[in-house]
Amino acid sequence: MPYESAKPDLTPSTEELRARIPGWGADNAPEHRRTWQQRDDLGPTGAHWSFPERQPDSPSRERSIEHAMLTPVYGTAQPLHGVSGRIRRFAYDHLSETKNLRWLILVLGDRTESVGAHVRSLFTRRPDQPFTQTGILAEGRHHPIGSRFGRGRLDIRHTWLDPIIVVGPWVGAVAAVVCALRFAASRLRG
Repeated sequence: MPYESAKPDLTPSTEELRARIPGWGADNAPEHRRTWQQRDDLGPTGAHWSFPERQPDSPSRERSIEHAMLTPVYGTAQPLHGVSGRIRRFAYDHLSETKNLRWLILVLGDRTESVGAHVRSLFTRRPDQPFTQTGILAEGRHHPIGSRFGRGRLDIRHTWLDPIIVVGPWVGAVAAVVCALRFAASRLRG
C-alpha cells in the first residue's frame, strides 16, 4: 500500500475489541471493569476489611519514626541483638526512611552481623570454609578462561575485587587473632 497523506483509520472500535479479546479493557474506568464491584458500605477509608486484633506493642520492636504505631501483626522471630542490633536501633530511632544515611547504617549493621558470624564460626568445631563455599575450586574445572572472557560479561570489571571481598574478612580475623595472641604472650613474658 503506497503512502498517502490521509491515513485511513485502522483502529477497531471498543465494542469490536471487547468481543474479540477476552478481558479487554481491564485498564478502563472502574465501572467498566468486570472485576470491580460498586459498594456503598466501605466507609471513608475505602477499606473492605476490618482492622485485625493488635499484638501487644513491644518497645524493643523496630519501627520507622514516620509511623505512629506498629502494624497490627508483626514478627518477633529475629530480635535485634549485639553490636549490629545497636547500629540498626540507631537507624530506626533517629533517621527517616527518606534519608540515605539510614539505609547505609542498616547496611553497616548487616555487614557487622556477617563479620560477627564469620568470627563466631572460627570458634566452632566446623568453621566456615571460604574456598569451598564460594565455588573458587570449581573455577578451574569448568572452563575458567572461556566462561570469563568473550561473552559480554559485565562483572569482568570487578572480578579482581571478588577475592578481596571473600577472603578479606577471613584474613582480617586471622590477623586479629594472631595480634591478640602476640599481645597476650608479650604480657605474660613481661
